Amino acid sequence: MTQPPPHPTSPAGGGPPIGGPPPAAGDAPPPGWAPGQPPPQWVAGPPPPVLGPGGRPLASFGDRLLAYLIDTAVVVAALLVVFVPLFVIFMARILDVNPETNPDGTVAEPGLFVVEILLPMLLLQAASIVIMFGIYWLYHVEYLKRTGQTLGKKVMGLQVVPLDPTGTLDRRMAGKRYLVEFVGGSLVPAGSYVDGLWQLWDKPWQQCLHDKFAGTVVVKVSR
Repeated sequence: MTQPPPHPTSPAGGGPPIGGPPPAAGDAPPPGWAPGQPPPQWVAGPPPPVLGPGGRPLASFGDRLLAYLIDTAVVVAALLVVFVPLFVIFMARILDVNPETNPDGTVAEPGLFVVEILLPMLLLQAASIVIMFGIYWLYHVEYLKRTGQTLGKKVMGLQVVPLDPTGTLDRRMAGKRYLVEFVGGSLVPAGSYVDGLWQLWDKPWQQCLHDKFAGTVVVKVSR
């Protein structure tokens, strides 16, 4: 039986070997290389993944984006469960109100219109905003701080951890992430886009702005 060569085969015509560990100092020259030729160029494998503070790989942009979309779908479903009944009740109330109009088309009792239609509409809008931010707080703070994972992060095998590997994710850190990602992202024009895309050029931890503000990173974990 033919035995395999003790060294990687050199390319045709001689030249540096491909693959394998580079020679240590004092070793004999590799086959196919003679004095006077350029030193062999060893072919490197793929670069190792960038590791987080605890030694686990950092989450990629694609994984974080998919986790965000899953989380958004979950929260939107919860909001619909709350808002649809409120909207139905409000529309039924509007249909019951039939203010009288003058011959010229103006409302005969403008006070009735304000009290029965305009004021409830404004109150419903204010309540919707409070409920929306409240549900986001419950999901992205209270739920997240337990294990560092939301449903989307669990599906994608991601976890939010503190930059300090000896620390523990708490409500204060999760609250800071929430303030930048959702409150700031909603109030600042294009703020959510800048926040989410920041990880593409951030070094070395690939953090979004809400990560930087809270002192957290997102790493890959086993599902």
